[in-house]
Amino acid sequence: MIESYAFLKRVLDAITEHIVVIDQQGTILFVNRSWTLFGKQNNCLIIDNNWQNINYLDVCNTASAMGDDFGSLAADGLRAVISGTKPSFSLEYPCHSPREKRWFMMRVSSFSMGQTRCFVISHHNITERKLAEEQVISLSRLDGLTGIANRRRFDEFLEAEWKRCARLSLPISLAIIDIDHFKLLNDTYGHLAGDDCLKAIGNTLQNFANRPGDLCARYGGEEFAIIYGNTSLQQSCLLAKQVLAAIRDLGIANENAPTSPTMTASIGVATMYPDQVSTATELIEAADRLLYQAKNQGRDRIVCQDESPPGSDKGPTTAE
Repeated sequence: MIESYAFLKRVLDAITEHIVVIDQQGTILFVNRSWTLFGKQNNCLIIDNNWQNINYLDVCNTASAMGDDFGSLAADGLRAVISGTKPSFSLEYPCHSPREKRWFMMRVSSFSMGQTRCFVISHHNITERKLAEEQVISLSRLDGLTGIANRRRFDEFLEAEWKRCARLSLPISLAIIDIDHFKLLNDTYGHLAGDDCLKAIGNTLQNFANRPGDLCARYGGEEFAIIYGNTSLQQSCLLAKQVLAAIRDLGIANENAPTSPTMTASIGVATMYPDQVSTATELIEAADRLLYQAKNQGRDRIVCQDESPPGSDKGPTTAE
């Protein structure tokens, strides 16, 4: 009984992994019930969901031709096993639907029956693990106190946005915000009050980073930063004025500060047009330099400057 085709088919049909068996040319010889059900549920374009004699390699190649990099990786890995270059192959890939995120692990192995070699391809749902990994990664990119992006996320985002703006010849602006006399607030009211202040400011700054190319982050200590992709100096200075006003409007007491009895901030804003020569580090250095100009001029103000093109003699602009 155990050797009968019907028995073995029932065993394979009871397995939740999607399983397909192909020959050396890539032609499908067998699919299990889980494979068939997945095809029906996801509106696969196989007529009547009849997979017999469909070429699996052709399916991967078609996906690759449509821009699916994972289809190309799957085809290359499968060919390596068929040719004997590799004994096995595995690949994690996304397979998202309009309703949910999904990931699968593809595994390829082979077996022989006489002179015939066949290849077993299984697809195991790893969505639960990938979602857990995504959550861990997401948490590692958030500041534990304020809940906004941390320095690690800031660095990653700035690098990606810098490359995007360079590719499209767009400006990118960076505002670095320093809370004025924050140490005095801690000394006067205690560190819990200081933490509450940072939380309130982080929550407020989030409202000024609304587009896909924007990011608000805690830069370190009492410093925050806002990245504005595809934003001119004029636009970013206007946004910085709104940020400065919003921080003032919080009305957080800092009665011993020489600038104001309520919390204020100093902001440096730099704008650049990324190119093959300049780097994102230069933008950070420029915004940081302008921030210290704002602090040296008396705090509670903004200093803005366009840092490009190179050789520009534009001076900094100060706003209060």
